[in-house]
Amino acid sequence: MVNKKEGMPGAYKDAEDAKESRGECPVIGSAELRRLIAAGMIQDYLDLETQLQPNGFDLTANTFYSITGRGVIDFDNQGRKIPEGVEVPPDQDGWWHLAHGIYRIRFAEVIALPKYVCALGKPRSTLLRCGVSLETAVWDAGYSGRSESLLVVHNMDGVSLSKRARVMQMVFFRVSGVDMPYNGIYQMENLSRRTSE
Repeated sequence: MVNKKEGMPGAYKDAEDAKESRGECPVIGSAELRRLIAAGMIQDYLDLETQLQPNGFDLTANTFYSITGRGVIDFDNQGRKIPEGVEVPPDQDGWWHLAHGIYRIRFAEVIALPKYVCALGKPRSTLLRCGVSLETAVWDAGYSGRSESLLVVHNMDGVSLSKRARVMQMVFFRVSGVDMPYNGIYQMENLSRRTSE
């Protein structure tokens, strides 16, 4: 916290350093991310130094799909139905010119989380400043796959995105007590094999 008596932020830094030394900060910073990435937690990235951030890692755009049809969601997933996606091709220069609307986005990177790490995704601020947002879920501990999220183009004039444009920052957290790593329908999604259907 800020040292109110002196009005200086030094006490805040000391407190945060103390938390980190006791292992109480769950967010994984860049130094540890480097080690986890070297061990295979993130694959198929373009440039580590560009994509690695102080508190996360930037994911890039690989494919976009328009969404057609009605979705169905129930309690136990027995009646679940995911709407079809129609791929939106880029132009000859590798750019997508997306009109106002919603799209499924598939990221280029493969994520392979160990059972003691989960993740959240947030849109990059540049994306938001262009009038575009990303809707994401939780990446559960133990998940592996080439993920998809929902891209929403609010800008009535649309947006242009290049192949491998950096669109989302993924933030990683240490978790404890996980006795059932993720093994749902999206495990190994968009890879050569899947562990569960």
